[in-house]
Amino acid sequence: MANHSQLNFQDASSPIMEELTEFHDHALMVALAICSLVLYLLSLMLMEKLSSSTVDAQEVELVWTILPAIVLIMLALPSLQILYMMDEIDEPDLTLKAIGHQWYWSYEYTDFKDLSFDSYMLPTAELPQGNFRLLEVDHRVVVPMESPIRVIITADDVLHSWAVPSLGVKTDAIPGRLNQTSFITTRPGIFYGQCSEICGANHSFMPIVVESAPLTYFENWSSFLSS
Repeated sequence: MANHSQLNFQDASSPIMEELTEFHDHALMVALAICSLVLYLLSLMLMEKLSSSTVDAQEVELVWTILPAIVLIMLALPSLQILYMMDEIDEPDLTLKAIGHQWYWSYEYTDFKDLSFDSYMLPTAELPQGNFRLLEVDHRVVVPMESPIRVIITADDVLHSWAVPSLGVKTDAIPGRLNQTSFITTRPGIFYGQCSEICGANHSFMPIVVESAPLTYFENWSSFLSS
C-alpha cells in the first residue's frame, strides 16, 4: 500500500514486481550516468576551448557511435527478459476471471462450480474504522499464497484495466476480448489496486483488493462461499 510522500514503488509482493523494481533501478542508474557525462561535457565546453582537431577526431566519432549502442543493449536485454516472463503462464493452480462493469468488478473462480461474486467499493459511511477510503470493497479476491494464479480479464460495457501495483499486474479489460495475466504472491497480505483506464464518470471508484492467504484459509473460504 502506498503512503504519503512515497517516491518509489510499493513494496514488491510478487517475483515479477521484484524484477520490475530491479530493472527500474538499473535503468535509473544508466540514465544518471548519461546525465552526468553530458553535464561534464557541457561544463568542459564552457570552461575550455576545444581545438578543431579534437572535434574532428575519428576516435571521438567512434566512441559516440558505439557507446549509445552499448547502452541500448544494456537496457533492451533485461527488458525483453522481463517481458517474456510476464507473458509466460505455465500450469496455474487457480484461474480467476475478472469482468469490468460500470463501475464495479465481477469475479468468477472457474475451477469451482458455483463461486462468483460482485465487488463494489464500500461507501465512506459504511467504511469500518481503519480501512482505506475509496479502496476497500465489500468482497475481496482471495487467492492462495505462493501459488501461480492466472487471471482472465474482460469487460461487459466499456474499456477497463485491472491493475494491482504491488503485484506488478496491469491488463486492459476489453469488451468482446479475453486478456490474461498471471502472478504469484510471495507473502500473505492485502494488496490494493484500481481501474487504470478512464472508463467514465466513476472511473476512480472501481477499487481492486486482492487478499493473499495460506492454502488452508483459502480452502475454508471457498468452501464457505460455494455452500
